[in-house]
Amino acid sequence: MFPLGSPLFPHTPLALRIFEPRYLTMMGRLLDAEDPVFGVVLIERGHEAGGGDQRASIGTLARILRIEVGADDLHVLALGGERVTVDRWGDDDPHPVADVTPIPALVWHDELEPLRREAERVVRRVATLASTIGSARWDPGAAIAEDPLEACWQIAAMAPVGAYDQFRLLQATTVGGLLRSVIDLCLEEEPVLVARASDARDDDDRDDDDRDE
Repeated sequence: MFPLGSPLFPHTPLALRIFEPRYLTMMGRLLDAEDPVFGVVLIERGHEAGGGDQRASIGTLARILRIEVGADDLHVLALGGERVTVDRWGDDDPHPVADVTPIPALVWHDELEPLRREAERVVRRVATLASTIGSARWDPGAAIAEDPLEACWQIAAMAPVGAYDQFRLLQATTVGGLLRSVIDLCLEEEPVLVARASDARDDDDRDDDDRDE
């Protein structure tokens, strides 16, 4: 298991730079496995490196796609797979380990396509706004999957919202609920981003005035 500061969504990429010895050990063990998969969960409170962290009970399996070896670290590219519930945390070995149970995949219905298109439109608009102040999680113009269910998770991952809101999205029980939550969260975030973008422009204008003087 790999606790992180943000959750991982199904069908979305995860890039990691690994240098801590216990996670280097974990990756070495995974490379010996036929199907190298590890779990990702959100750290809800505390700092994992210092111990005593509180971890979310729902996470996502990540399948390793590529590993590049550096002088004293590893660069790992993985892809989010199925969601899981953490049943029990074991003792670190030396990295975190847990017993998990798969969560059934969400079911796509074609009548949700207009809602999916609306969610994509809203997310791309708000993510573009977030990119102007350097807080976009994804490139707002990034391509998404043709498969509609995969696309829904990727749209959720693109939404420029905080880690706890991301975790709320990860817990969705229906595709419709996921898409409506994505839209609602982005519309709530939009005026905040507009204000921050305006403040940033004002700061730039003041800096220009100072240089002119």
